[in-house]
Amino acid sequence: MAQMTMIQAITDALKTEMKNDENVLVFGEDVGNNGGVFRATEGLQKEFGEDRVFDTPLAESGIGGLAIGLGLQGYRPVPEIQFFGFVFEVMDSISGQMARMRYRSGGTLTSPVTIRSPFGGGVHTPEMHADSLEGLMTSQPGLKVVIPATPYDAKGLLISAIRDNDPVIFLEHMKLYRSFRQEVPEEEYTIPLGKADVKREGTDLSIITYGAMVQESMKAAEELEKDGHSVEVVDLRTVQPLDIEAIIASVEKTNRAIVVQEAQKQAGIAANVVAEINDRAILSLEAPVLRVTAPDSVFPFSQAEQVWLPNAKDIVETAKKVLNF
Repeated sequence: MAQMTMIQAITDALKTEMKNDENVLVFGEDVGNNGGVFRATEGLQKEFGEDRVFDTPLAESGIGGLAIGLGLQGYRPVPEIQFFGFVFEVMDSISGQMARMRYRSGGTLTSPVTIRSPFGGGVHTPEMHADSLEGLMTSQPGLKVVIPATPYDAKGLLISAIRDNDPVIFLEHMKLYRSFRQEVPEEEYTIPLGKADVKREGTDLSIITYGAMVQESMKAAEELEKDGHSVEVVDLRTVQPLDIEAIIASVEKTNRAIVVQEAQKQAGIAANVVAEINDRAILSLEAPVLRVTAPDSVFPFSQAEQVWLPNAKDIVETAKKVLNF
């Protein structure tokens, strides 16, 4: 075991798969010699060469088209979109091509592309760098969308994503890149896509969340415990497809739930989680399922983002409403 930050775990996963499979290619804006904006690909070009780790022009649409073609030729492309707020430039490649490849070819062709990209608030980025656009991705059938919350999960999930024969959107919250370390196996391992993880056991309330909000939810659970409340924290890890079984199992145990996301209420995936709970476990509920989200406004400039972003205090306040219903 080694103590790793999330960024180190991601680099380790990329290195592991590039050693295992010569068809794994890493490319994007400044990912080569510079190692990317956050140094996620640092050292990879030196180790594996410019044919397998290379820079592209500043053109997300070109990156997407290249990934589609390489995937059809037997490669496993791992392109990086430098910040996920720029994904609109490559939406045709993702939604119009990659997501439909298996269906339109009758299963004869696949698009084994893993698109990595940083996102998320709390680090004072310029406009359009921090937006949580996972809801946009989950609304497109044919895509898998993964958002790790810990270094351990990041490595295992990324290896699984690269090995998957269908397109995976792998989103990395910038605030988590270097915020803490965790023991991560140095050898290869995988975590199945589409499987949630109970980060904290509890009996009185389920907090269902993902990404950076896992850490805020854990803080909230500790605060609620001081008042005698036992709170379970479920980290979805994959937001498409959802682990419905894990969500319902937790709700049926605690009989109360809130869903927490960084994205605006009209965005993200919280509304879908609430709908699934109501569809499948409404008779187990002793209170309405509430949401903790950002306001329905454009992500603010960095001076105001700490006021705008959901935090542990917001989660505690909403949890008490459900607990006291």
